[in-house]
Amino acid sequence: MSVRSRLRATVPAPLPSSQAGPPEITGPPGRRLLVQRSDDEIVARPLDDAFAARAGATVRFPAPWPRRRGTWEVAPDATLAVFAGVHAVRAVDPSGAALWEVRHGCWSGGCEEIHESYESYADRRDHRYPESGSVGFSADGRLVWAHVRGPLPEGELSPDTADEWLVIDAEDGRVLARADAEAVAAGSAHLPHPADPAQMGLSIGEGQDGAPLRWGRWDGKELTVDRLDDDLCLLSLSPSGDRLMTVSHDQDALAVRDSRGAVVEALNWDAGAAIPRHPEAPADEDELPVCWDWAGGFLDETTLIASTTESDEDCGQYRHWLVDTTTAHGFVPVDYPSPVSCEPTALGGGFWSTLSPSRDVVHVWSADGPEG
Repeated sequence: MSVRSRLRATVPAPLPSSQAGPPEITGPPGRRLLVQRSDDEIVARPLDDAFAARAGATVRFPAPWPRRRGTWEVAPDATLAVFAGVHAVRAVDPSGAALWEVRHGCWSGGCEEIHESYESYADRRDHRYPESGSVGFSADGRLVWAHVRGPLPEGELSPDTADEWLVIDAEDGRVLARADAEAVAAGSAHLPHPADPAQMGLSIGEGQDGAPLRWGRWDGKELTVDRLDDDLCLLSLSPSGDRLMTVSHDQDALAVRDSRGAVVEALNWDAGAAIPRHPEAPADEDELPVCWDWAGGFLDETTLIASTTESDEDCGQYRHWLVDTTTAHGFVPVDYPSPVSCEPTALGGGFWSTLSPSRDVVHVWSADGPEG
């Protein structure tokens, strides 16, 4: 049995794929943005409920450094973009003006400098391939959470602190709180609590060393960080924020967890047991390794989209899976009208997206009933 997918919208990229990274749809229902980053700028287009661009609403944010030198995030109301670079977190308005900047330690290898500017290391060979942190806006857009390499110019938290987690006032750039992230990251991603602006998830990648998962709470005075796990990737939060979707660092287990990180009863799927044999797998291959992708998320409070494209690649068609967490047998493949070429991205409201093979168009899907 499978579930049919229905194409709901086709959203073209605002920038040529030869000049920019892939386009993506961000934000919750009612506040969706189509966002794309080139070396020179971020383009953000507010989308309506049908995923069409609103007339005359495109916003462009000039970039302070090339896209390979960090990550970025656009505010929910598209009035501000924040760039998490090698040496600083910088907020930029559509004119390109830097509204504020928080400098921090360097993300490039063993560099211990606190750089004054991007230009001071732009041409250095030892800074070509830096590691990176990330930034995330709170649900109301008033806070910026930033995962940075320490220390800040104001000093160290302690000599043993490598990475710091900051809470920043989005309006003026004041650092409201600092905490030890207890990690040494190669990269990271923020996932805001959709209903509570004071809570944020931080999924950290340390390469082969692990995947620390942190949960932060800011009460207006103090930042509390819960160390949920050191080997989990946080992929998505349910619309209520009460449930987390995670995949283990080695990609063998997909689970739904509560806000404390505990697995919800029966909602834990081992890849080897849950994923059926690929229909195009060679007949003489009795055992093929299978794994979950670090992709997907909640479509609504009880339904997930997940995928196994990494392990499907050697067999043929990529597979996506719809998971109904309210039933014992709610695990079914998604049937597309034509083969997909990437992992899915959950958009909420019952929707998910994929990229076209040329990565210049975003396709928006919903479930359209089961097949036999």
